[in-house]
Amino acid sequence: MNKRIYLDHAATTATRPEVIEAMLPYLGERYGNPSGLYSLGIESKKAIDNARLIIAEALGTEGENIYFTGGGSESDNWAIKGVADAFSKKGRHIITSKIEHHAVLNSCRYLETKGFAVTYLGVGENGIVRPESVYAAIRPDTIMVSIMYANNEIGSIQPIKEIGAITRRQGVIFHTDAVQAFGQLPIDVDECNIDMLSASGHKLQGPKGTGFLYVRKGIDITNLIHGGKQEAGRRAGTENVPGIVGIGRATQLALEDMDNRIKNECELRDYLINRVLDEIPYSRLNGHRYKRLPNNVNFSFQFIDAEPLLVMLDMSGICASAGSACNSGIKKPSYVLEALGLPEDVINGTVRFTIGGENTVEDIDYTVDTLKEIVGKLRESSPLYEDYKRYNKI
Repeated sequence: MNKRIYLDHAATTATRPEVIEAMLPYLGERYGNPSGLYSLGIESKKAIDNARLIIAEALGTEGENIYFTGGGSESDNWAIKGVADAFSKKGRHIITSKIEHHAVLNSCRYLETKGFAVTYLGVGENGIVRPESVYAAIRPDTIMVSIMYANNEIGSIQPIKEIGAITRRQGVIFHTDAVQAFGQLPIDVDECNIDMLSASGHKLQGPKGTGFLYVRKGIDITNLIHGGKQEAGRRAGTENVPGIVGIGRATQLALEDMDNRIKNECELRDYLINRVLDEIPYSRLNGHRYKRLPNNVNFSFQFIDAEPLLVMLDMSGICASAGSACNSGIKKPSYVLEALGLPEDVINGTVRFTIGGENTVEDIDYTVDTLKEIVGKLRESSPLYEDYKRYNKI
């Protein structure tokens, strides 16, 4: 098999050559510690400051509000636990949704063991959190609302601007996990009244092990790591200079071609959706039809199991996933799809395709043609499908 079509960009992306090129000097001759007062160290410090400024400008904020981390999960943990610790005397209630990334959900569950109360909001059948449900859940002791910008499994984009307006009026801190959205969609933290935002480098063709947390000026959360003065004293430890340079360059490149990329990915996404729904019976699109990430498509194929489907796709050179990469290998139904109200037999046949800049119409055609063949074969040997045909006299 020589052909390979990568359609799992929500899990990770290939680091762009321009990003690697920008990082290489800081893995070699520019190895200075950014805390050093000599030229080699000052050079590294300038590189960090430049990356911080690039990311800040992408969000419409100032560089001093950006803190570099080891990735999206770390940023989510820091945001939620940091606010809980710093504001525990004001209140001990947090609001989130049932479809958040595990980094948010498990941080909230941890806080519940420490005496905090957490409200987990449901979503509609399209995977959208209703702003009015956020408003209704706010209590006098609510200190934080954490709603993701866009869901990593089904791609639904949340009404962040409307939720931000509510939290600002109510005086509640608003955090959003933007790991899937940053670099994919334009984001303005002031326009959306976002107080804290998490993102990750490897989702936008930057290096793994890099991320950042945006914290609005004036929000004094607990420090993540105690030690030296790095990251304004909030996250101690010698900075990952090559990684920071990499996420900065990846952000710069993502902004430069964002409009064209959104247009191209939406066209491929919609073409994939239309072909599958038109040509493969008993298939279902999960998530909102239009309010979804440009590159995300999530299908459920009734009467089959996703695991053999993914194996057979891989044998045909197509990389896809059953959902979140964080859940791979776990034989449990997707909690995101359960939140949509889907039955287990539909959830079990779910596959996520996420498109990238290198994908073409030819890739999508090959994928759909292969998918039709594999789904047909799997249904031929499916007792569930046989029972369905017998009962409905097909």
